[in-house]
Amino acid sequence: MSDLALRFSNVRKSYGGTSALDGVSLDVRPGECFGLVGENGAGKTTLIKCALDLAEIDAGFIEIFGAGHRAPGARARLAFLPERFNPPFYLSGRDFLRYMLELHRTAYDEAATARALAGLDLSEGVLDRPARTYSKGMTQKLGLAACLLSRKELLILDEPTSGLDPRARALFKQQLRGLRPAGHTVLLTSHVLADIEELCERMAILHQGQIRFAGAPGDLRRKFAVPGLEEAFLACVA
Repeated sequence: MSDLALRFSNVRKSYGGTSALDGVSLDVRPGECFGLVGENGAGKTTLIKCALDLAEIDAGFIEIFGAGHRAPGARARLAFLPERFNPPFYLSGRDFLRYMLELHRTAYDEAATARALAGLDLSEGVLDRPARTYSKGMTQKLGLAACLLSRKELLILDEPTSGLDPRARALFKQQLRGLRPAGHTVLLTSHVLADIEELCERMAILHQGQIRFAGAPGDLRRKFAVPGLEEAFLACVA
């Protein structure tokens, strides 16, 4: 049994001769919230797709809780929210949650659903509406609720606060903090460095397909002797 939730070792991926990931090595420990940051096109989403076996790696290996990432049993232990999340337009919100939880082999529970929705500031009444009528923020909350209700050991969230208003962002961050005592692991990407500093024990900066930094947010600030994470990020990718 591995003592790591997620392990990338010398992962390489190219598209049409253009390198997207150039020897990426990274570890995510069980029970931690880990932030992956970088500019648009840095390779963050590609790295996630490789972990989920949605993109084939050219070299290296990836492990999820010690198992090869292509093993269905390994991926069964995680839930994923993509950056551009769009539920099937013909389903109601409730039908979508029921469908996702069935895929996760988790029982649908009305009380748990109500708590999850309240924790994201989403009215339970909207679940009976077709997903196509949802705003961007409502759609994002529905996807987050599906991940949280799955009760999976590992959550991979690509830009999870995209489209959320300030209240929903604050409530969502409370939900993430509540996962730690139960030992859940979270890997999230974000362009909001303040969220990374607030939520994540460790972070990594991915730039032009390579890891430029991995460690605690405070260590990044101290490395470049600057007061803020934004200044440290700019210095790291300069």
